[in-house]
Amino acid sequence: MRTIKTALAGIMVCTLGWGSPGLAEQAPAAASPTTAPATTSAAPAAPAGPLTAADFAALPFAEGVRLSPNGEWVAGLFGQGEERRVCAISLFDTKAKRSCIGVPDRMEAHSIRWINDDSFIVHITAQVSVQGSLWYVSRLASFNRTTGKLKMLMWDLAGQNADDVIWTARDGSPYALVGAQESIYTGDEFWPSIFRVNVDTGAREKVLKGRDGVMGWVADGNGLVRLGYGYNDERRSSRLYYRGESGGQFRTIDRADQRRRESTITPMGFIPGGNHALVVHADDKGNSTLFESDLDPIKDVKPLYTAPEGSWIDDVTLAADGQTPLAVSLRGRLQKDVWIDTELAGLQANFDKAVGSRRARIASFSRDRKRMLVLVDLPESPGALYFYDTDVGTMQRIALMNDHLGSRALSPVRMVTYRARDNLEIEAVVTTPKGKEGRKLPVIVMPHGGPWSHDTLDYDYWAQFLANKGYLVIQPNFRGSTGYGESFERRGEGQLGLAMQDDLNDALDWAVKQGLADGKRACIMGASYGGYAAMWGAARDPDLWRCAISIAGVASLRREVNDMGDHALNENSNRDAWTRMTPDFPAVSPINAVDRIKAPMLLIHGKKDVRVDIGQSNAMAAKMRAAGKNVELVQIPLADHYFTRAPDRLTLLTSVETFLAKYNPAD
Repeated sequence: MRTIKTALAGIMVCTLGWGSPGLAEQAPAAASPTTAPATTSAAPAAPAGPLTAADFAALPFAEGVRLSPNGEWVAGLFGQGEERRVCAISLFDTKAKRSCIGVPDRMEAHSIRWINDDSFIVHITAQVSVQGSLWYVSRLASFNRTTGKLKMLMWDLAGQNADDVIWTARDGSPYALVGAQESIYTGDEFWPSIFRVNVDTGAREKVLKGRDGVMGWVADGNGLVRLGYGYNDERRSSRLYYRGESGGQFRTIDRADQRRRESTITPMGFIPGGNHALVVHADDKGNSTLFESDLDPIKDVKPLYTAPEGSWIDDVTLAADGQTPLAVSLRGRLQKDVWIDTELAGLQANFDKAVGSRRARIASFSRDRKRMLVLVDLPESPGALYFYDTDVGTMQRIALMNDHLGSRALSPVRMVTYRARDNLEIEAVVTTPKGKEGRKLPVIVMPHGGPWSHDTLDYDYWAQFLANKGYLVIQPNFRGSTGYGESFERRGEGQLGLAMQDDLNDALDWAVKQGLADGKRACIMGASYGGYAAMWGAARDPDLWRCAISIAGVASLRREVNDMGDHALNENSNRDAWTRMTPDFPAVSPINAVDRIKAPMLLIHGKKDVRVDIGQSNAMAAKMRAAGKNVELVQIPLADHYFTRAPDRLTLLTSVETFLAKYNPAD
C-alpha cells in the first residue's frame, strides 16, 4: 500500500545542551545500601504566592523514563519548553549533549526501550489516510546516541502494525525480534511475521513466517519464538500455539470462545530448562495469582504471588535475562510494584522509610540492578525524579517533575466509598481545596475516560487545578470501571448512559449529604468517555447540573463505535464490547438529545486528536447552536488527545477557568 508507506515520514533529530550539573558532581557520602537511603538536595518548595493555570499546565520533566543497561543514560518523553520530545540524557557527563527526537503532527510517541547502551527504540502510533478513510498504524524508530543517527524501522512495509518487539539481544548487539504485518489485505502477508532487525542499520531478516490467524508471537529469553496467539474475529474464538525449547512445530495447547467469556492463558515469561512459564490466573472478582505453570500439558505447578483483594496483576517485571521474575505490577485499588526478588524488596522497604509520607517507586534499573531511577511523589504533588546507586547508598535528585509547583503540598486527595442507589459500593477519588475542608463547596464531578479504566490516588493536574480554584473534585469509579473485578465491570453492561450515569449523580448526592458539596453549584466535566458522560449528563439530567464541560468527548456513540471498529484487527470483538454496553446507541447519544439540555456547555477538542475525531465536538456544537442552546466550542489547532503540549494544556485550563467563573463561580 503506497499510501501507508508514504504517509509516515518526517521524524527529526536535534541536540540540546544538558542544562543542569551531572550527578557525578554531587559526590555524596557513601552509605550502606542495606540501610534506608538518604536523599540529597531535598526538593525546595516553589516560591510562595498564588498559583496560576500556567503553573499546572507546565509539562512534566519526563514521563516513561528508562535507564540504559549500563545505568549511565536516561531516555524518556521529556518536557522541552512547550513540547514533549523523546530524549536521551547523560546522568554523569556534563559535557554530553541531550539527543532528542521530534515527532511530527498526527503521530504519538508512547513507549521507549533500550536495545543496548547506545541505542533505543521508540514506539509510534500514527493516523494516516488510506483509500479515503483514517487508519491507525504503528511503527518503530531507533536512535543511536553515539552516532546521532535516527533510523526508521519497518516503515517501508504496507501493513497496519509493525512495532511488536518481542525480544532484544542480551549481549549488547543491536538486534531485536519484531512482529510486523506486510499488507492490509487478508492473505499470507496480512498475518505478522517475525523479523530479526538490526536497529542501527535497519537491515532485517524474516525468521518466522506469519501463520493464518496468528496476530501475536512471544519469544523466550534466548530469542526463540515459543508462543503464538491466534484469533478468529468472525467466530470470536482464540487459540494458543506452543513449541518447546528445542523448537520444532507449533501445536495448539489452549482454546477459548470469547462469546462465552473464555480466554486462553497468558504466559508472562518462560522459565528455562523445560516447558514451565509464568502465568497469571484471575477469578471473577478480579483477584489474581502468579503461578509457575507447566505448558505441556497446561497445569499450575506452584503459586508465586497472590494479589490482595481488589487488585490484580497487570504485568510481571523480568530481569535482564528475560526470564527471571523480579516484580509484579498491581493495578486496581493498589497501584504499585511488589518485588518478588528479596534484594529489591528490601531496597523498596528502605526507600519507603527514607521518604516518609511520600511514595517511592522504582521506575527503571540497570542491567545489574545496581543503578535505578526512583520517582518520589504524592497524590498532592507531582514529586521529583531521583537516581540511586547501591554502591553509593544515596538518592540523588535529577529534577523536580514540575519546577513551577516545586515540592509544595497542594490540595489533599483521598479515596472514599459511597453507595449507589441500588446499593452497589462505588469508590471515588476526592480532591478538596486546601484549607476549605468541611464546607459546602462548589463541586465538579469528573468521570474518567474509557470507560474501561479507573482513577487512582495519583497526581492529577486537572483535579489539582480545579481544587486550587476552590472546587471540590469527585472522580467516581462508576460501574463498568476496571480495577474491581470482572463482575463489577459487567455491572456496566447494558447500562451505558443509564446506571453508569446514575453512579455519577449518586456521587454528587453523597457529597451533598456529607456536607462537602453545594448541590446547587455542581458541574460535570470529563474527557473522552468522560466527555461523553458530561454531555449526556447535561441532556439526561438537565436540572441537576449547573454546567457541563466536555473535553475530546464523544457526542454520537454509534459514530464512535464505528471509528473504533473500522480497520481494527479485532473489529468485531471491539463492536461486541460496545454493543454489550447498550443495545441502542442513538438512544443514549448526546447529539440526539440536544433539545433537553438547559445548562451552558463548553466543548474543548484538539484538531490533532487521533483518538476521538474533532468532528464529534464540531457536530455537537452545531446541533446545539441550531437549537438555540448555550454552547462554547474551543478548537485547539495543535492539541492531541492527551494535550501533550504545554500551550495546549494552558489553553484547556484557562478555557475551563473562564467558563466556570462565568457559570459556576467558586466565590
